[in-house]
Amino acid sequence: MENPITYVGLDAHKESIFVAMLAPGAHPVEWQLPNEPAAVRRLARKLTRDGGAEVQCCYEAGPCGYALQRQLRGAGVGCAVVAPSLIPVRPGDRIKTDPRDAKKLAELLRAGLLTEVHPPSEDAEAVRDLCRCRDAAKQDRERARHRLGKYLLRRGVLYGAGKAWTQRHRAWLRQLRFERTADQR
Repeated sequence: MENPITYVGLDAHKESIFVAMLAPGAHPVEWQLPNEPAAVRRLARKLTRDGGAEVQCCYEAGPCGYALQRQLRGAGVGCAVVAPSLIPVRPGDRIKTDPRDAKKLAELLRAGLLTEVHPPSEDAEAVRDLCRCRDAAKQDRERARHRLGKYLLRRGVLYGAGKAWTQRHRAWLRQLRFERTADQR
């Protein structure tokens, strides 16, 4: 007996989503759409209309996050985000295109060979993003401090009055003047 579930692989990118749909008893269907909320709502309607009784979608976890999954689930379409590092790869299968990736995801989903990533709640994701931004800003500040310190060292300007990056050190930095215009800022 044939499986009544329609499997859909999504290759999601910043600007577009490539879709491969494997409906029971039909040839694979592929198409592309913009990665926009209105287009995703139309996709959800199309999948529920053309997919049959049950539709299961999946896409790889990546920089697009969980917005696509939330949009599809909100429209009543099951969607899993899968771990890219755990997707089986055939030896010698190095050609990667959006249509091939989407179709491969649909086939692997149908075979039950994908490992789902459990998405965080929207609140937990917001906190995680805030922490990542804070860490990135701290790294940027540290790089800028090192860059300035190396610049001053190349010019032979040394701060000898204690620890760097204190209020006194910052006041010393503000009063620095150089002979050449190119060195000023």
